[in-house]
Order: sequence, then structure tokens, then C-alpha cells
Amino acid sequence: MDNNQKKQKRGKFIVLGVFIAIILFVALIGVIVYNKNKQEEQQLAYTELIKDINAGKVEKLEMTSGSQSVKVKYKNKDEEKKVLVPSVQAFVELVQGKVDTSSIENIDLKQKEPSVITSFSKNFISLLPTILMVVLIIMIYQMQGLGEKGKVYDGAENDTNVKFDDVAGLEEEKHELIEVVNFLKEPKKFEEMGAKIPRGILLCGKPGTGKTLIAKAIAGEAGVPFIPMSGSEFIEMFAGLGASRVRKLFEKAKKIAPCIIFIDEIDAIGSRRTSNSGAESENNQTLNQLLVEMDGFESNETIIVLAATNRPEMLDKALLRPGRFDRQIVISAPDLKGREAILKIHAKDKKFEDDIDLKSIAEDTAGFTGAELSNVLNEAAIIATIKKHSKISNIDLEEAIKKVTVGLEKTSRVISDKDKRLTAYHEAGHAIVSKFLATSMDVKEVSIIPRGVAGGYTMYKTNEDKFYVSKTEMKEKLVALLGGRAAEKIALDEISTGASNDIEVATQVARDMVTVYGMSDEIGPISLRTDDPMELQLFGKDIEDSIGNEIKKLIDEAYIIAQKILVENIQILHEVANVLLQKEVISAEEFEEFFK
Repeated sequence: MDNNQKKQKRGKFIVLGVFIAIILFVALIGVIVYNKNKQEEQQLAYTELIKDINAGKVEKLEMTSGSQSVKVKYKNKDEEKKVLVPSVQAFVELVQGKVDTSSIENIDLKQKEPSVITSFSKNFISLLPTILMVVLIIMIYQMQGLGEKGKVYDGAENDTNVKFDDVAGLEEEKHELIEVVNFLKEPKKFEEMGAKIPRGILLCGKPGTGKTLIAKAIAGEAGVPFIPMSGSEFIEMFAGLGASRVRKLFEKAKKIAPCIIFIDEIDAIGSRRTSNSGAESENNQTLNQLLVEMDGFESNETIIVLAATNRPEMLDKALLRPGRFDRQIVISAPDLKGREAILKIHAKDKKFEDDIDLKSIAEDTAGFTGAELSNVLNEAAIIATIKKHSKISNIDLEEAIKKVTVGLEKTSRVISDKDKRLTAYHEAGHAIVSKFLATSMDVKEVSIIPRGVAGGYTMYKTNEDKFYVSKTEMKEKLVALLGGRAAEKIALDEISTGASNDIEVATQVARDMVTVYGMSDEIGPISLRTDDPMELQLFGKDIEDSIGNEIKKLIDEAYIIAQKILVENIQILHEVANVLLQKEVISAEEFEEFFK
């Protein structure tokens, strides 16, 4: 959407807002006047009025034309009362003396026309529901029109300025998608061979891996319009609007073909269809329309639909069949080489010291996505600016990685000596136990300075990418996780809540070993990952007890091993804890000195 369209949209909303404000203001005045008149008048029964007239108490009677109420003013009191007469004729008879009132001649009788404000207020209040309904209909019509104009082709990017050179860490994926670029550039070459390019390509991967970026790069390489949409933009509370937007999207795409339609978070409209009730019915209609449109491509229409999701298992099977989304490409987190390439791209516009080693940063960020790596460099630039450095240094990068992975350092937090001592032994326990485990990673840093929600932390060197984890590695991970609790028990003869997260992670790892990876000797290689107890009963009525016993057995064995390692190295445990109490932070080199 360009600036003129944005201004036009903003102007329409302002006009609507002013119109509604005027209506509400006028209604408010009417209500105030109406209430004021009611508050100033006290109610009086018609029979009481006759009695007061006969008693000679009434000084003045006043009636407004068209009304059935009479204002009564008394002789000896500074007050007015209001009487609702049975009919206008009854009041006329009263005035003309047809009613038996001997004192009527001494009363000032007056009939007046209603004021403009009062008359308008009463009429306006009676018409207010109708006016508000008309305004609501106008608003719905305007919003529908604006939504349909602004959310389909008008926001298309004719030049995304993104090329494959701007995408790093996805070499195989780029190679797979280069044929899409060639098809968009030279469709006739493929048609002559009888080949049909996939109509839809689904990009799957966790958030931040670069799904949107690579979709833009395809359009940039092919030089075709790029129409970005979000699945949530099709979802509306009014029936039929979602399906209407899908139709208009594909109508506009056909007019500007060849082009690319990109639907981000497609699971918002593409999830499995359910019952036709309420909002689900609207979602189903939107999905059905999308299925129809993807079937409606002509063979000569060079329109390719790219969609992204991090939950492909949620999508309807009809959406994934050949002829719609023919191909699924998994966008994984980058490996070591890919992370280094991504860091180089994001480092182009930043100032670094000469001794910066991006490969070392890539080694320390295993498992990071492209977005997370970009965030690390951005945090480093912010830290360097705050510290008034001329360039980003290694110290700034280290601090950025800690900030992203562990949390913000909280040096101002006041910690008691008892808690500090407990934290020192806890973190020393993690580090020392890890040192004596064959498959554990090397310790990079141990600290008792609070970060985020943690009272301290033990960081490990992640200098390699792991695609598979063995049973031995998972069992030793349990030992390392329980090293902090074991150190508290052995050195201080006390346990604390500080190990709660370690225990939670250890329990989850043990549960996965038994129920997901089939690593239990007793239960065997069976997948038991389910939330339905009835499915578990297929393996016997005692299967739940067996799962619990196996999880407990794994954790108990790990805890015993952790305690054994610390008992055998109790002197090192005391030394590491004491140094932590003095320095608060121990580097990898300093930690290795304890074992020489």
C-alpha cells in the first residue's frame, strides 16, 4: 500500500470518526436536557392535582402542546410538580370548568409551544437506535472496501530488492528453488518439454529460519511482482469476507502474472476443517475458496503460491495434495558454515574491531536461526554504542550472546552471603560433573552473577552441530543437569529451589528417552508419546506404571553418578566454589587450571 492509499484510508476513518463523535455529542446533549427536565419536576398524581385545586393551593397550571403532562406551581411553595393527565381532553375539561373545581378561576392557566431543543432531543432519542444502525452498516461497508483494496494487490512489491546472495545458510534450498526462478523467467521452455511447475510450494521451519526472506529472493531473482499476505488477514468476524478476499487476491494475481503470491502463517486459514459452526464455519469457507482458486489456474498462467508455516502437521490434507501445494521444503536452522555466512551478511553495515572472528561466534551459537544471529549482532552494536566504543569488540559480542541466551545481567541485585555460597556450589557442581563426562561439552564460563531468572549459570562450548543424540549422551546430560543439586547436598548438606529448572529439564529428557525414543530396556523401542490414556492401554494396564518407574530409574541413576563424581573430587568442588565467591566469574582457561 503506497502513501496515497494510506492517506486515503486514514482520511476515511477520520471522517467516520468525526461523524460518530457528532452523533454521540448531540445525543449526549439531548439526554442531559431530558434528564434535567425530569430532575426539576416532581411527580404528582392527577387525583392529587384535583384535590389541590379544590383546596386553593395551586397558583399556576402550564401545559405544552402535544404533551400529556402538566406543570403545577403552588402558591405558598417555591416548587413545581408534574402531572400526567389521562388525556389532553381531560385537561381541556378541567380548564373549561367542566370538572367540579370552584377555585379554577383564581389559577393562572397557560398553554405553550415546546422548545426546539426539547422537541429535537425527544425526536433524536427515539431515532438514535436507527441512526446508530445505519452508521454501523456504513462502517462495515467502508472497512470491507478498505480491507479488500489494501490487502491484496495494492500492497504488491514489484521489486523486493532481495536476491539469493542476500540469503545465506540455505544453499540446498536455494538450489531446489532455482527452477522456480527459471520457470518464471522462461515458462515456454518448460512448457515445450511438457513440464509443469508446482503450483504451490510450502516452506516449513521454525520461526526465524528465513522462510519469508527466501520467498522474496525468488521474486527478486525472477524480477516478478511479490504479493505478501498473512493467513490472519483472511480471517474476519463477518461471514464471507475471508472467501471474498481470497477471490480478489487471485483475481489481481492473474492480472499481473507472472507473479508470486506469498501467504505467511498459512495454518491460520489452512488448518484441518472441523464442524460448520460459528467462526469455524467462516474459516472453512475461506479454506474451501483457497482450494478452489488453486485448482483454477490455467496451464498458461505463471502464478506460483508460496506459503510458510512452522506447524505443517496442522494443515488440511486437501491443501497438501498434488496440484495444490505439490512440494514441501523444510527450512532448517543453519549449520556452522551457514551461521558464519549469515553473520557475514548481517555484519556488512556494522563496525568491528580487526580481531573479530565470526567463525568463533558461529561456533558458540549452535542451533541459532538467522533471525537470532541477526539479533546477536544488533545487540552487540547496541552494547558497543552504550559503552561508547568506536567499534564492536569481542567483549561486546560475548555480552550480546549471554544477553540473548541467558538474560540480562543483574549486578544491582542484592544477594545474601548464604544464597551466594549456595549458588557457587551449585554452579561448581554442574561444571565439575560435566568435566568428567565423556560426551559432555567443554565448559566455557561459570558465573554466579544473576542473569534473567537464573541466579547463576554454566556456559558450554557448542563448537559442533549435532543432528543425532545417542542414549549415552542423553544419560550423561541427566548427570550434568543433576550436578548442581548433588553439589548442594554433598557440600552443604542442604537442597534448595535453585535446582527446580534442572529437575524439570531432566525429567523431560528422561520422559522423552522412554516414551519418544524407545531407549528403555524394560519397555523397549515403542513410541508412547500420547495424551490419550486409552491409547496407552493398548500396551497393557500397567504401562503407565512402567513408564513412571523407568523415568525414575534413569533420574535416580544419574543422581547417584553425579554424587559419586563430586565425592571423588570434593577438594576441587570447594576450590571452584571459593574462587567463584571471590571473583564471581571463572573463564574456560581458569577452570582448566583446577585439574592440572
